[in-house]
This record gives sequence, structure tokens and C-alpha cells, in this order.
Amino acid sequence: MAEARIQRSLVARVLGAVLLILLLGGLLVTVSTWWNGRQAARQSYDRILLGAASDIAESIRIQNGAPFVDLPVSAFELLAQAPEDRIYYAVRGPDGTFITGLDETSAIAAPDRAGIAPGYFDAPLQGEPARFVQVTRRFAEREYSGSVEVIVGQTLHARQDMTARLVRDALWPMGVAGVVLLVMSWFVIRSALRPLEAIAADLALRDPNDLTPIPVDRLPRELQVMLGAMNRFMGRLDRQVDAMRNLISDTAHQLRTPVAAIRVQAEAAQAETGNEGADRALGRLLARSRSLSKLLDQLLSRAMVIHRTDSAPRRPVDLREIALEIIERDEHQALAPGAEVRLDISDAPVMVLADAFSLGEAAKNLLANALRHGKAPVTIGADQSGKSAAIWVRDSGPGPGPEIAQRLGDRFNRDRASGEASTGLGLSIVTSVAAAFGGSVEMARDDKGFRAALVLPAARGEAEE
Repeated sequence: MAEARIQRSLVARVLGAVLLILLLGGLLVTVSTWWNGRQAARQSYDRILLGAASDIAESIRIQNGAPFVDLPVSAFELLAQAPEDRIYYAVRGPDGTFITGLDETSAIAAPDRAGIAPGYFDAPLQGEPARFVQVTRRFAEREYSGSVEVIVGQTLHARQDMTARLVRDALWPMGVAGVVLLVMSWFVIRSALRPLEAIAADLALRDPNDLTPIPVDRLPRELQVMLGAMNRFMGRLDRQVDAMRNLISDTAHQLRTPVAAIRVQAEAAQAETGNEGADRALGRLLARSRSLSKLLDQLLSRAMVIHRTDSAPRRPVDLREIALEIIERDEHQALAPGAEVRLDISDAPVMVLADAFSLGEAAKNLLANALRHGKAPVTIGADQSGKSAAIWVRDSGPGPGPEIAQRLGDRFNRDRASGEASTGLGLSIVTSVAAAFGGSVEMARDDKGFRAALVLPAARGEAEE
């Protein structure tokens, strides 16, 4: 129900935005059309008023020293273009003397103006708004000299009707087009959302353990960005689930042998009648318990490293500080009491972008592997060469044989010389850390012994060209 509400909300929001754009556009066009239509109607009927006033002015004659008006039929034919409007006309002499007109008692006061050019003005006509034009004709004859003023006006009903008609004729096609655009927008939105519905259907039909990437080849670019992020998230989740499965299976597989051995040793210790046999059985039981404890520590360390390499943010880390911290903690003395461990670092920083905890666990496992299988003295150090930075451990022994070196880094890789004390997880942790941060594990012999190194890309700006 919530999903359907979200889908409807998305469609409604987009359609609402489209409708709002259409309404705003329609409002702007309506105002523009009304203004232009009003101007067009005013110009048209102003010309009618001017034509009627000019015809009346042209019909004025001077007879017996006074102006005489023979009203032309053409003037009234022009004014008849607006049959619903009331009309007004008046002809007055230079001193305001009424010569002729519709109503002698009501005088429309025209604004003062200079010259004889026609002038338009607005004034009420019998209580209604009206539009007037004033035309002046000057006479300079022997019998009469002066100006005759002609005022013609009409109410605004025809203008308003023309404006409304122009707006209506312009808006109804736009309204139809707006409805068509709205329907088309709905179909376009539904078409754009169809890939999302296909993705939802694909995810709903998937097996819960299927975390393979969703194909993005035929999807729109915007969905490719979203699905790319989702595929990367599913990849990290798949690695986490795989690490969890491995941890569970590894724990069950590896704990079976030491637990069985502890049980046998405990039963043997219980059955022994002499003190010497009991002490020997208890010693074996203690060794098995230590081996089991070490295995559990390695399993927990590997699980934490895998989790942090996927979730912990990458920050600048100085590999010299990792090596120095391992020496200062002196935890290697519990593994190889009395063994000589040296530190070899320079004054220049050796910076990488990684997780400090994961690097520390990897370095401790490199050191533990050298102390357990190598020859003292053992040296731990960090250096940088070009665009690569490394934290390394070197022992003074010859190192493993070629056939063993090829399998180093595999989980639970142990040989006969490893014995029960080795869990086979140490270099596997180093390999996982290297893969997580774009690095590698390098092992080589030189004139000083056998060197195992975790090599990572140097942090940008720190590499020496």
C-alpha cells in the first residue's frame, strides 16, 4: 500500500508540476492576449470615432457669417459599427456656442490642448464610461474667423465585446492544447517510470541470496546512475555475506579438530593413574587450548578486517606509525620470547589512503609469520618507491620453497612444519587487506633474507616522481 502511495505521489507531483506550468503559462498568455486585444479594440474604434468626427468637421460651412453643419450620413454609418453603444456628438463655436449636437444641455468638457491635432480622452456619458475624440477646424474667411470644435464619443460596450472575443478566440485553442499536453505528459511519465516497475519486479522475483548486479545497458542514463550505486552496494553486501559464510564454515571446520583433541586429552588425563602421564596429558590439553584460542583470535581478526575494508572510510595513514606502534606494543614477545625484532623507518612520511586498523592487523600477521617460520633477527619497516608505499617484514632465513610460496595467502594453508600452532589465516588476512585497498602482497629473497611486504598505492601528493 505504501509503495502504491509513493508511486501515485511521484506521478501526481510531476503532473502537478506540468499542470502548474501550463496554468502559469496560460495566465501569462491570457493577460498578454487581453492587453493586446484591448489595444486592438481601442485602436479600431478610435479610428471610427476619428472618421466620424472628421466627416462632421469637413461638412461645416460658413453661411451668413456663421458656421453651418450639414451632418453627413457617413459619420453615422461609422458610429453604427457599434450598435449597442450610446453615441454623443457636439459642434461648438470659438466661444463655446452650441451649434449642433444630440444634447445641448449636457456639455462634455474636453481637456485643454494645443494645436489642431485630434485628441482622445475618456469621460462618463450618462453615467457610463465612454471614449471621445476632439477635432478642431479653423476658419479664416472674410465673413467668419475662428475655430469650430467637434466632439464625438461613444460608450465602451463594443470595445469590451471585441476584447473578450479576441481573448476567447485565442484561448480556446490553447486550452485544448493544454489538455492534450497534460494527457501526453501522463503517458510520458508512465513510460519513464516503467523501467522502475521492471526493476521492482526483477528484485521481487529474485532469490534472497541472489546479489548479482542488475543489468543497466538499456536503461536511461539517470537510472544507470542510481542502479550503478545500487549494484556497488549489492557487491559490498555480497562480500559481507560471503565473508560471513566463510567465517561460519571456517569456524565449524577448524574448531572440530582442536575440540576433539581437547576432549581426547581430557579423557586421557582422567584415565591416567600415574602423575607423569597426567602431567603429559594436561600439557597437551593446554597446548590444544592455546591453539584453539589463537584460532579464534585469527578468525575474529579476519572477520573484522573484511568488515572494515568495506565499511570504514579511507583516511591518510602513515605506514611508519603502523610499524612503530607494533614495536611499542611489544606483543610479539608473547609469540617468540627473546626474539630480536628491529625497526627500519626513515624520516620521510610513507602515506597511503586506507584503514589504520586493517593495516595494523595485516602488519602484525606479517610479523607473526616471520617470527613463527623465519629466522631471527626480524626487521619491520616502511618505505616508498615511486608511486608505491610498502610496510614489510624481513627475517634472516631463506624463506619457504617455491611450491609453498605459491600457496601463501590461501586460507588455512599449512605445511608439516607449521604444526598445530599455526592456523593458516595470517597471510590470508594480509591478502584480503591488500585486495581491499588496491595493493598486493610481494615476497622475495635478497642478500639480507626473506622479505614479505604489503604494497599499496601511495597517497596522492606524497609519491616521488
